[in-house]
Amino acid sequence: MKAIRWHPPSYDIRVERIAVPEIQQPDDAIVKVTLAALCGSDLHIYRGHGGVDKIHTCGHEFIGEIVSLGSSYGSHAEGRPKLYSNLKVGDKVVSPFTVNCGECHVCRLGYTARCPEGALFGTPVLEGGQAQYVRVPKAGGTLFNLSNPSTWSTTLSNEEKERALTGLADTSLLMLADILPTGVFAALQAINHPKVQPTITGRPWPLCLSSGTGTTGNEVPFTTDDRTLTLAIIGLGPVGICASVSLLDALATRRLPFRIVAIDPIESRREKMKAVYAAIGESGKGSGQFIVHSIEDAKLIVKDWTGGIGCTAVLEVVGNTSALTLAYDLVQAFGVITSVGVHGEPPLPFTGRQAYNKNVSFDFGRCPARAMFPMAFDLLVKRQDVFGGVGRPESLIDKLVDFDSAAESYRAFEKGEVGKVIFDPWK
Repeated sequence: MKAIRWHPPSYDIRVERIAVPEIQQPDDAIVKVTLAALCGSDLHIYRGHGGVDKIHTCGHEFIGEIVSLGSSYGSHAEGRPKLYSNLKVGDKVVSPFTVNCGECHVCRLGYTARCPEGALFGTPVLEGGQAQYVRVPKAGGTLFNLSNPSTWSTTLSNEEKERALTGLADTSLLMLADILPTGVFAALQAINHPKVQPTITGRPWPLCLSSGTGTTGNEVPFTTDDRTLTLAIIGLGPVGICASVSLLDALATRRLPFRIVAIDPIESRREKMKAVYAAIGESGKGSGQFIVHSIEDAKLIVKDWTGGIGCTAVLEVVGNTSALTLAYDLVQAFGVITSVGVHGEPPLPFTGRQAYNKNVSFDFGRCPARAMFPMAFDLLVKRQDVFGGVGRPESLIDKLVDFDSAAESYRAFEKGEVGKVIFDPWK
């Protein structure tokens, strides 16, 4: 089969012919890949920053069809995740970017990205999905069966769900592998953090965390500014755009007042974000203020908005120390920084004393994409105005290309010359 392969030490992408993967364990599935995507996380290894020194197949976002199943699958698989009983050859599936068993304590709690038996696609540990076929270990706990939507929860009715699955393009459904769940995860962590609750509830800390209304004490009433969420999103690549759309939708749904500044140093990404925002229907925008700025302009606008106090919460969607420094500079005392960018070896760019002096809370780490799938799916259906097309100014996906374009696509994506790229392995 054809596969996109990375060669050490860096910046070396080749399309090669390798053996089609086979079933190795009873819980395995083999998926014929119909589409695979290029993600910002792929760039860490591409640049030689991932601590990887072995040739391997790239990619952790893919959608396809089941062509082979291990012996664990069938009606005999009682007491296990539903997919072990009902997944069939021919079913259409999308995979989260990490494998997870779906059965252990960690998975049962919903923290599927850190399953002890987990692995990340597109690494020497687990060959990636930028290939014509891919092996999925623990597939019954990992995959989403798009041919049988009864295996996940949703706020949509069964009729709406079936209609959505029939009408959504594979290029749109592919976003469920990583970027959309990760964007939803970033937004969800920010607005549900305990330190954000005084602004949302209109009650001071710690009364905002109690269930009762209580009596009035020595507290002074909140002002309009006190009740307005001031938020920053750092990084407007594909995940940053997904986080922005998700955050806007959540704030609109809950009818919360807000001010958001979306930040990126690259003008083309800022223009993409502006086009996406313009295309979002009114139901997904809310009644707050959303602006897009460069780094220096963003610092000034936050200072102006808050009188120098800073943001209620900052979403960091880049994965480098300069982005974290900016997040720390922008966030208020008793604020929240939610970081879903993939960080490498350099130490965090602030000291314990700095963290102490601001009472700042940090949420770091990988999105549990398997657990986030239902919320991401519902948002995907709602926001087809921006998630439904390819190649338009407001489309999250810029290009659909063949494998022969792989090396150039990696180069252009790394340089910020192109946004989301999807590969067709059979083109």
